[in-house]
Amino acid sequence: MTQPVVPERNWLLRYAELLGGWVKRANIQQDAEDAVQDAALKMLEMGSVTPRNSTHYFHRIVMNQSVSIYRSEQVRQAQSVDDLAEEAVPTSASAQEHFEAGELMRTMQRALALLPESCQEAFRLRQIEGLSNIEIAQKMGVSLNMVERYMMRTIRHLQDHL
Repeated sequence: MTQPVVPERNWLLRYAELLGGWVKRANIQQDAEDAVQDAALKMLEMGSVTPRNSTHYFHRIVMNQSVSIYRSEQVRQAQSVDDLAEEAVPTSASAQEHFEAGELMRTMQRALALLPESCQEAFRLRQIEGLSNIEIAQKMGVSLNMVERYMMRTIRHLQDHL
């Protein structure tokens, strides 16, 4: 397959052309560039032992590299979250995130405390207990329209205070 001959270096002079050809064929430009660069590096590492047709050999290396990159991408996409390192998929919030969440909760509680009891109750039933507006109306003994007014007033109030 490879024979020691006088190295054909014209493939290196045509590197930009070869790269452009592979980039046009590839779906992902970065993958094509990576494959061409890896192939060029392999060719240069061969030193004085070069194949008879360097350009053809170069194209074969690029094609093989492209297949390898595609396969590794498929494996990466199919990888389970459980297989990833903790730092790649954090399972707990940082101290800063805990602090910010606590501050937001305290601000929201202060804002809710400024509302009438009926608005607070409707909001609590909706957000904490997950009841629908109809269920809230039945539980509070008011009309559906009144519950909607309570919720609108509460939302506007929270938007103003948060």
